[in-house]
Amino acid sequence: MIPENLSAIRAQIHQACLQTGRAPATVHLLAVSKTKPAAAVAAAMNAGQRDFGENYLQDALPKIAAYPEATWHFIGQIQSNKTKDIAAHFDVVHGLTSEKIARRLNDARPIGRPPLKAFIQVNLVNENAKNGVAPEAVPSLITVVKDCQNLRLLGLMAMPPATFDLAKRHTFFSELAGLQAQIREDFDLPQFQELSMGMSDDLEAAIACGATWVRVGTAIFGARQSQQEA
Repeated sequence: MIPENLSAIRAQIHQACLQTGRAPATVHLLAVSKTKPAAAVAAAMNAGQRDFGENYLQDALPKIAAYPEATWHFIGQIQSNKTKDIAAHFDVVHGLTSEKIARRLNDARPIGRPPLKAFIQVNLVNENAKNGVAPEAVPSLITVVKDCQNLRLLGLMAMPPATFDLAKRHTFFSELAGLQAQIREDFDLPQFQELSMGMSDDLEAAIACGATWVRVGTAIFGARQSQQEA
């Protein structure tokens, strides 16, 4: 089932790219494997998937140990007491939201490992339920991260409110893309090219607005059970 699901999502991404005149290779699929067993990761890897997203640290660590050849992305809120393990075991973080967390991740990155790649998570609609940096606070955070030698800024990440219809989500994604372009110009950051936005129900809109990473979980692995962070 997982190989077939992956094939269907890849076809969806491919078609969305063609409809908007984009090269399919410019959009990457992040398979959100949180709460899923290592066997599900193995099935996805056997089908050619290499990027996996987790946000329950204790659940993720055994999978990372079992499949070190995969690229592991931490998604969601980063708690201060988890920064050491996240910096040590993950390749990418999609939820950088404060100067404090940036510095802690930078200081905890093990010697010999490449810089931890990072997306800044933006809260575009001032929604209390969503973690993220207000747009006006993004420049000051970037100034700090630029001085962190063990972090490498990739771009921005955001999640529209679940109550948004597709038209509102399209506007939301466009605003995030506009903010990214403005930051890239203001800070002379040519590498600041990535946009992590869009899931299975709105990835076409996200891709039309410039998404380079789409995050898909349930449509690949099936429904999740809720889980408390250990």
